[in-house]
Amino acid sequence: MTATQPVQTRTPIVRVVGASLVGTTVEWYDFFLYGVAASVVFGELFFPKGEELTGTLLSFATFAVGFFARPIGGVVFGHFGDRLGRKNLLVLSLLMMGVATFAIGLLPTYAQVGALAPILLTVLRLIQGFALGGEWGGAVLIVSEHGDPARRGFWASWPQAGAPAGQLIANGVLAGLAAFQSDAAFNSWGWRIPFLLSAVLVLVGLWVRLRIEESPVFKEARAKQEPTDKLPLLEVITKYPREVLTAMGARMAENVSYYIFTIVIATYAKEQLGLGKSFALNAVLIGAAIHFCAIPLWGALSDRIGRRPVYLIGAIGVGVWAFVFIALVDTKNFLLATLAVTVGLVLHGAMYGPQASFFTELFGTRVRYSGVSVGYQLASIIAGGLAPFIAVALLKAYDSGYAIAVYVAVCAVISIIAVTSYSETHRRDLTSV
Repeated sequence: MTATQPVQTRTPIVRVVGASLVGTTVEWYDFFLYGVAASVVFGELFFPKGEELTGTLLSFATFAVGFFARPIGGVVFGHFGDRLGRKNLLVLSLLMMGVATFAIGLLPTYAQVGALAPILLTVLRLIQGFALGGEWGGAVLIVSEHGDPARRGFWASWPQAGAPAGQLIANGVLAGLAAFQSDAAFNSWGWRIPFLLSAVLVLVGLWVRLRIEESPVFKEARAKQEPTDKLPLLEVITKYPREVLTAMGARMAENVSYYIFTIVIATYAKEQLGLGKSFALNAVLIGAAIHFCAIPLWGALSDRIGRRPVYLIGAIGVGVWAFVFIALVDTKNFLLATLAVTVGLVLHGAMYGPQASFFTELFGTRVRYSGVSVGYQLASIIAGGLAPFIAVALLKAYDSGYAIAVYVAVCAVISIIAVTSYSETHRRDLTSV
């Protein structure tokens, strides 16, 4: 099927893209802030004293908990997003994420309240994961279902750029605090500042999102279709099982490599190489800025040559680069470590850029929110949620970063198989499915 003319909408596509980008930036800022904090401070603040690497493992276990909540959020938000529309659910997800993140900044530590500290931290992490589970699907759909189908890959890649933008802000704030504070001050109260700042970012995101209209493709589909009692999730499972598995497989290399290049590097540099907090934070800061620029370029390229070729460049690339990444970081040279992170993230962008449009094109309009959310978020449990935990466990077991590189390479093979086994989608008409 070829793309049709764009569905008419009064909201300019640039404003829709801006609303999605601002919102996803805030949500990913909140989510990644936790990941970075888990790698450098949460282990010693919220868990009993012991071996430092063991504390980090426990900290990453709570990081993983958020990913287990994401499919539940995807199912709930997807159900109502397919029934009621995309916009209102996006506003709700942003509010939930903001409240949870702000509350983390107010938590007492293990030294103050004992076992209650990690329990509260875990509960708030679950809320974060639930909110983000509903965020991604709505953000990419409301952009994909607006505007010119011929440039869908480019426009839909912008909400994806919210991930490095959020990472950029999170790492930037933490790096700035680490540079101007002593370790004692940072561990005592400085780490709380970025979490409390989330309240300001959420207000900005809400103001932008409330000014856009509902997806015109969704409104047109709802006007044509008879109401149905069938749950969107059941229709996804029965009608689109292959598409769900394709999305899950495609995410393996993308999700795992991202957390290795941006989260695990902080633990690796600190525990394995004996380097300070700022070494990894600053390297990721530079890499994230270039990553932000690369994602829309890869998305635009996928409009010209297809989603599959661009995605495969990224999957093959990260599988090979993971070994180079470890070798460069092991030099303890900041410039080489920055090169390792930057190239890794650019290759990751080749998957992440076209991913939004690719997954959107897999499902029909009436269950699209549920479909993209389930496929995307189920993979997040195996890939993203467990990636830091598995990586640190491998490091502890083998005492070598190359064990982590092998892990990334195996995930890359899974993604290559998933993408090559499905047909090209970039010319599909969203209004006819």
